[in-house]
Amino acid sequence: MDSAVSDPHNGSTEAGGPANVTTRPPSTPEGIALAYGSLLLMALLPIFFGSLRSVRCARGKNASDMPETITSRDAARFPIIASCTLLGLYLFFKIFSQEYINLLLSMYFFVLGILALSHTISPFMNKFFPANFPNRQYQLLFTQGSGENKEEIVNYEFDTKDLVCLGLSSIVGVWYLLRKHWIANNLFGLAFSLNGVELLHLNNVSTGCILLGGLFIYDVFWVFGTNVMVTVAKSFEAPIKLVFPQDLLEKGLEADNFAMLGLGDIVIPGIFIALLLRFDISLKKNTHTYFYTSFAAYIFGLGLTISIMHIFKHAQPALLYLVPACIGFPILVALAKGEVTEMFSYESSAEILPHTPRLTHFPTVSGSPASLADSMQQKLAGPRRRRPQNPSTM
Repeated sequence: MDSAVSDPHNGSTEAGGPANVTTRPPSTPEGIALAYGSLLLMALLPIFFGSLRSVRCARGKNASDMPETITSRDAARFPIIASCTLLGLYLFFKIFSQEYINLLLSMYFFVLGILALSHTISPFMNKFFPANFPNRQYQLLFTQGSGENKEEIVNYEFDTKDLVCLGLSSIVGVWYLLRKHWIANNLFGLAFSLNGVELLHLNNVSTGCILLGGLFIYDVFWVFGTNVMVTVAKSFEAPIKLVFPQDLLEKGLEADNFAMLGLGDIVIPGIFIALLLRFDISLKKNTHTYFYTSFAAYIFGLGLTISIMHIFKHAQPALLYLVPACIGFPILVALAKGEVTEMFSYESSAEILPHTPRLTHFPTVSGSPASLADSMQQKLAGPRRRRPQNPSTM
C-alpha cells in the first residue's frame, strides 16, 4: 500500500447535507445512535487487529508481507501530496462526467479490494482448512533488467489456500461492482484499513508526530476552509470510507441515508497506535500501557467528533480531535512514567532490519524458483575464506 495515495480523502464523519433533510424523513434517535455506534466499532476493529498484525509483520521474513516504512521526509510530504490528490479529484468531478470517473475508479478499487480482502481473511481461513488439504506453494516474480542491473518489480509468494481466499474475495468484489451495496463497501473499507495499519510502519514517534500534525492542518483546512473534501466524499463512489445507514431500522438492508467515516481517520491514527504497541513490546515489561492509552484516546477523540457533529449538524474534521488525543495522552503517560526519552529514541525500523536481509542486486539464474532461492542464499552467505596455498606448490 503506497502511503502517498493510500487515502486521498482523509474523511470526516457526517450526518448528511441539507438535501437529505428535505427529501428524506428524519432519522430516529435509535437509528442515529446505531449508525454512530457501528461506525465507532468498525473503526476500532482494524486498528486493534491491524496493530497486532503489524508486530508479526515486523518480525516476519516473508518478502510479500514486508512493511512500508514511513520516514520523517515522507511524513512531511504526505499532506502536500494528499492535498494535490484531493484537489485533483475535485476538479475531475467538476470537469468530467461523474459517471465515467466512478466507473474507472470502481474497476481500480475492485482489483485492489479483492487483493486486500484476501490478505485480510487469509490468517482466519487457514484455521478452517483440514490438515490433509493439498497446499502447494507458488511464487510470482517479475524483474527488470539483467545481470548486475536486475531489479525486482514484484515478488509475491502464495499458496493454494491463498487462492481459495482470493476466490471468496472475488465474490464480494463482484457484489460490490454490480450493486455498490454498503455492506460490500464496508468489507473492502475494513480490509483497506487493516492492511494499512499492518503494512504501513512509522519509523519513530517523531515521524508520527510530524505526520499527524501535518494531516491535522490538512483536515481542518479542507473541511472548514472549503467544500472540497465533503464534495469529493459524496461524489466518490469507492470504498474509501465506511458507511452505515441511519434509517436501517426503518428500511432494513436497503436503507440509503448514510453516516460516513473516511478511512484516513482510521489508518492515520492507527499506524501511530500500532507504533506505540511495538514500542511497548520493545520495553519488555509485559505491559501494553501506551497501546491501550492511545487506543482509549482514539475512542475518546472519535466519540467527541461524533458528538460535536451531531450537535452542530455539520461535517467535522475528525483529525482535529483525534490527533491531540492520540499524541497527547501517550506523551502525558510517558511524562508520568519518566519514559519520554525512551519513547522518542525508539526506532521501529531497527526491529525489522535483523530479520529482513535485503539484496542490492539479483543473481542471474535460470531454472526453477528453488534454484533461484539457493543462489540467493549463497549470495547472502558471503564469500568463503580462501584456503592458504601450500608453499610447496608455489
